[in-house]
Parts: sequence; C-alpha cells; structure tokens
Amino acid sequence: MLLDNKIWLGTSPEGRVTVLPEMANRHGLISGATGTGKTVTLQVLAEAFSQLGVPVFLADVKGDLAGLAKPGELTDKVRQRMDAVGMDSFKPQACPVTLWDVYGVSGHPVRTTVSEMGPLLLARMLQLNDTQTGVLHIIFRIADDEGLLLIDLKDLRAMLTYAGDRAADYTLRYGNIAKASIGAIQRAIAILEDQGGNLFFGEPGLDLADWLVRDENGHGMINILAADKLFLRPNMYSVFLLWMLAELYELLPEQGDKEQPRMAFFFDEAHLLFNDCPRELMEKVELTIRLIRSKGVSVFFITQNPADVPTSVLSQLAARVQHALRAYTPAEQKIIRTVAQTFRPNPNFDTEQAITQLETGEALLSFLEESGAPSVTQRAVILPPQSSIGAISDSLRQTLIDTSDLRDKYTQMFDRESAYEMLSAKFSSQGVLGTARVVAEEILGTVEPAAQTEPQPQRSTIQVFNPATGKYEEREMQSAAPVYPAPAPAQAPMQVRKVEQAPPPVLVYNPQTGQYEPQHQMPVVQEPAREVKAPKPAKTTRTEKSMAQKMLDNFTRSTASGAGYTMGRTISRGILGIFGIK
Repeated sequence: MLLDNKIWLGTSPEGRVTVLPEMANRHGLISGATGTGKTVTLQVLAEAFSQLGVPVFLADVKGDLAGLAKPGELTDKVRQRMDAVGMDSFKPQACPVTLWDVYGVSGHPVRTTVSEMGPLLLARMLQLNDTQTGVLHIIFRIADDEGLLLIDLKDLRAMLTYAGDRAADYTLRYGNIAKASIGAIQRAIAILEDQGGNLFFGEPGLDLADWLVRDENGHGMINILAADKLFLRPNMYSVFLLWMLAELYELLPEQGDKEQPRMAFFFDEAHLLFNDCPRELMEKVELTIRLIRSKGVSVFFITQNPADVPTSVLSQLAARVQHALRAYTPAEQKIIRTVAQTFRPNPNFDTEQAITQLETGEALLSFLEESGAPSVTQRAVILPPQSSIGAISDSLRQTLIDTSDLRDKYTQMFDRESAYEMLSAKFSSQGVLGTARVVAEEILGTVEPAAQTEPQPQRSTIQVFNPATGKYEEREMQSAAPVYPAPAPAQAPMQVRKVEQAPPPVLVYNPQTGQYEPQHQMPVVQEPAREVKAPKPAKTTRTEKSMAQKMLDNFTRSTASGAGYTMGRTISRGILGIFGIK
C-alpha cells in the first residue's frame, strides 16, 4: 500500500514504517523460518511496486502468489490485522498479472536458446565438473567460429558429436576435447531432457521487454512464474532465475538513481542459487547484483536463513525484513546472534531476543533513509495485502492466459535452421558414395575421388513471428550447398597383369561334416606366350597375385565375416570398381 508516494509495509510502536522508492534499488532481503509470513510480506511489496508503476517479477514456488490477480476479501483476520497496523479502510484490489510457465501449462511458455544461456550457466544446470565445463566452453567457441547456431538441445548434441569426432583437429587450436567428457555431457543432457529441459530451449525466445509493461491505469505488470514444478529441479530453477536477471542487466540501459526503480525482481528460495555454487559463477552473481542497481532493477532475495546468502552478496542488501527465526541448537543460536549484529540497534528492545520472539506477521524492519544510512531497527506488524491470499482456480488461470496480449506470440513454437540441420545436411549430402570412399581410403590409402554430382540446395519453410503484423508468416529457408574440392588430375593407370575372374565355387560333399561345402578354384593367370624348347613334365606352380587382387582379397576378408565369402567378394568388387580399380 502507498502512503504519501512511499511504500507502507508495516507499523511499529514508533509509527508507520515505509520504504523510499528512490532507495529501493539498493536491493533487499526477506528472511525467516517457514510459516512466519514471508509470502505475505512479498505480496504487499509487489502490490506497492505495481501501484507505483514499477513492473515486478516473482516466482510462485507454492502456487499461492497467483492470488495477486484476484481482489482480496475483508475477513476477520484481515480486520484484526487492520486494527494492529492502524488502517482506516480496506480496499480490495487486484493487480495486473501475466502468468508464465517453463512447461507452458500454467502460463505462457518461457523459452531461450542454448547460445543465450551460455556455457557457464548451462554447465551449472547440467551439474558438470570443471573439466567438463571447460570442454563445454570449447564447444561453444567452435560453434561460434564455424557459424553453427545453438538453439535447442538437439543442436548442442549434434555439436558435441561433431567436435568429438574431430577432437584431434581441434586440440592444438582450442585445447583437449576428451571423449569421456563429451560422453558425460551427453548423459547430463539426456537427464535434462527427461526433466523437461527440451521445452525450455527453443524459439520464440522470451522477450524481456514484455515484462516492462504498464496497464491502462499506469500500474506495473506483475509477472508471475509458476515454479511449483520447476522448483523440484533446483538447478534448473536457480539457473533460470539467474539467467533472467543477467538478461535484464544486458537489456536495460544505464539509469542511475531515479525517483523509483525501473523493475522489481524477487528471487524466492535464494539459497538454491548459492548452494555449491562454483567460484566463477559466484563472481558473476556478485558482479550482477553490484552493477544492476545502475540499471534501475531492485532485487529482493527471499530465504529462510540469512546465513544462506554469502557475505559478499549480503553486504549489498540494504533493505532488511527479518521474520522470526528458531534457535534450538547452539549453531542456530550463533546464527541469530550474527544476524542481530547486522541490524542498527534500537534502545527499546534487544534485537537478538526479539528475533526469536516475533509472532506470525511480525518482522524487524530496517530500510535506508534519505541520507542513505540504514534506519533504526523497528519491530513492526506487516500490512494485509489488498489482493487475495492463496491460489486461484484453474478456470481463472486459463482465462488470464487466453485473454493475455502475449498469447499468440509464445504459444506456437518454430525450429529454424541451426547446427543440427546444418550438420545433418553436410553429412547426408555425401550419401553411400561418401561412405564407400571413406572405407576404401582406410584400407587402400589415398585413392582418386569419384566424380560427384553437385548437390541441389535444400529448401524448407519455417514460421517466423512478425512484430509489424502480429502474426506468424511462412518464410522459405535455403541451406547452402556443400562445396566439394575440385577433382585431382587423373594419374596414369596402374599396370597390372590381367587376371581371369575366379570361377564360381563348386559344392563338394564333406563326409566329416555330412554337408556340401563350397570349394574355390584358383584363377588362371595369363602369361605372355614364349617359345618352349622341349616339353617338360607338368608340375604345380604358384600363381603370383596382382596388387589389385591382393587389395580385393584384403577387402573381402574384412567384409566376408558378416555377409559370407561370396557376397563379401561381390560387395568388395563393386566398391573398388567405383574408384576405377578392377
């Protein structure tokens, strides 16, 4: 609720406690044990920011923040709270709300591309170690250098396979690409796909400008992410929110200190972000929190224990809302003592003792004054929200989705040409001939490339959203035809002796096995005619095989195990004949 254009959050024995809008971009912390009133405090703050005209983003972990879209009711509990805070009247009021959902069920789909996510956040989502993270960075670098777009997970899979097969070619330029690391990343992607991660990567991607919206009354839009399912995958949840925060930092221009923030961002269950956070990622979080203030973004972290937030981040959170904490062990008592020391003391009560004695709906409040110094800590009762407390019905949720202006923009998904399609076209264009050539090169060494027909460009159509018309339009995509090197000049034909084709095998009965078995006859080599001085007794001579015959026999042995000797020899002759070897 607003009071003299200030955010009225609660009332203490000393008077009403307010937040100055021009100081709200110094970020804040809402902490307290389960069931002490953190969600209601978040809801009251979100309502006040919206009434100021500041758009809001928050994650609905428990499913009860969607009540912001519905006017509240004057119940007995609300009347008791009004008497405690000194409210003269209660005006039920709904807020403008846009619902979002990664899975596209409880709100508009939220998508991004693999390239926009980046290797650092993606490695956190996939739970990769340092070595695997380094390999993922190399994969992204190769994709950028070779112009291969990484949009969805199948693009990333294709790129991993492509780089893994050519690891030796990339080692000196990019670094070692271990096949074991490639396999580990592929397994992590498979797990992510089973968890629904393939719905998160794709197009159309989320346009964060759609968050910065005001309704016809000048109230800021409250963007609610349905996170009840996403929260079950903590890594996906924390990385997703951190990615959106980083995108806001990249999107928004510098604003400096204004009369109010440009946007308020509530990071619920913030401890998931900092649990086992790699050092490199933690440095990025600290830098983003420190610099995003100048972009006009106010960030509030919500967590149960203030100790969950690192000291380097906690020192940048000026607005403090501390609900009750429980101290049952010496370790918990030590934490409460540490938390109490971070508040500016109030001579009217003991801060450490008050933290354990706060009732539900009470909190210790400390905000920045006009001079920039923290105010004296006050023990206050939080105001009741003007919107409804609790979840909304499925019918109301569906109505909000269907009547949203963004429904047609994000509902239909499209897949444009990217790394997967480019690599598939590159490999499939060589066909059977290309496969035979590779096999022959491995066995025979370098051979003459067979004449290849120039491939025709492949055409396909995709649906692309046109902001000018507000509709999806068909667009024809033409993939570039692969470029083949010019064939080398033909060399002189190999001089080989003419060998007659081996006669077909003869079936001979074997009394030991009781079956007919093929018996091959030796080919006859034609020797040049020469004068014979005198007839000699006939004797068996060993026939010398030509180079082509030797290559044919070697190739036949490699294929005969699976197809039989006769079939293997036929296949071998056909493949060698492609390259002019007979």
